[in-house]
Amino acid sequence: MIGFARKRPTLIGIDISSTCIKMVELSRSGQGYRVEGYSVEPLPGGAIMEKAIQDVEAVGQAIKAAHRRIGTGTKICALAVPSSAVITKTLTLPANLKEEDLEAQIQLEADQYIPYTLEEVHMDFEVIGPAPKNPAQIEVLLCASRSENVEMRQAAAEMAGLKTQLMDVESYATEHAYPLLAQQTPDMDPDGLVAIVDVGATMTAINILQQQKLIYTREQPFGGKLLTEEIMRQFGLSYDEAGRAKKIGGLPDSYVPNALAPFKETMTQQIIRFLQYFHATNGDTQVDRIILAGGCAAISGVDQQIQSRLGTPTQVGNPFANMTLHPRVDLKRLSNDAPALMIACGLAMRSFD
Repeated sequence: MIGFARKRPTLIGIDISSTCIKMVELSRSGQGYRVEGYSVEPLPGGAIMEKAIQDVEAVGQAIKAAHRRIGTGTKICALAVPSSAVITKTLTLPANLKEEDLEAQIQLEADQYIPYTLEEVHMDFEVIGPAPKNPAQIEVLLCASRSENVEMRQAAAEMAGLKTQLMDVESYATEHAYPLLAQQTPDMDPDGLVAIVDVGATMTAINILQQQKLIYTREQPFGGKLLTEEIMRQFGLSYDEAGRAKKIGGLPDSYVPNALAPFKETMTQQIIRFLQYFHATNGDTQVDRIILAGGCAAISGVDQQIQSRLGTPTQVGNPFANMTLHPRVDLKRLSNDAPALMIACGLAMRSFD
């Protein structure tokens, strides 16, 4: 069920994150894209824990509300499972295998790398191309995830009246959206390394790409929930009140030095630590550009702070910057939400592969 690029009808991209449902619908506009609609619908506390669905009904109701708000008649969607819930392996196989023999060989190979019975997983593969060092062989990317990760997401979409056409992986959805960002940085060395750092509410993911291909991914617990909780503690607000105040403002002057500045510093340190992990496994290879995604990317000045500390060009990611908009889409609101919609955008783009 985990799918890659295949021709299919227009899909709604749905990102099920730890705190909300993010939904994007795109159409073709000349050589580019048009945003037909998008929505962000909050999830009740506890519906998602560590990226695993705990309350399918609550998630289904949130998807239904997001779909109603987006105002579309499209009923098919693309979803994604967390990268941390997926096993990936690049296999090298003979290039002369027929399709049915290739699938049989992949089944045999998969049994060596997946620590579950094949009946417990959903699995798919994509032929990458000829092996660089041996043209008589091909490289095949194998992906597998526990069936429950896939089926609970499908079930939530079905409760909302939607059909899941494709199940992707979050890191590959981000990779799929990256060319939209690359268009905005024409001075970027095509062979350079780009780190897309997605700082969400509870988890942060780093995806490093070279020549627009994913070469490294890692996740760890950290996110904007820590700032929300600090606002609650310092100003005596409920969680919902603190979340709203963080987004729309209205907090006392002490908020910036006592809560926001320490959080920005911690976020910077987390990104430095991520890059240290990458360097530890890839030698002295240096990242040439950092692109911030996720809700925390919208924090004012955090990109400049990271760039100043690391000396690496850093920008806030907006995959919609060069797209046209349906009249019902509010440009200012979309611009504010854009960094958090990277995965949903990449999923919606699967429609046009």
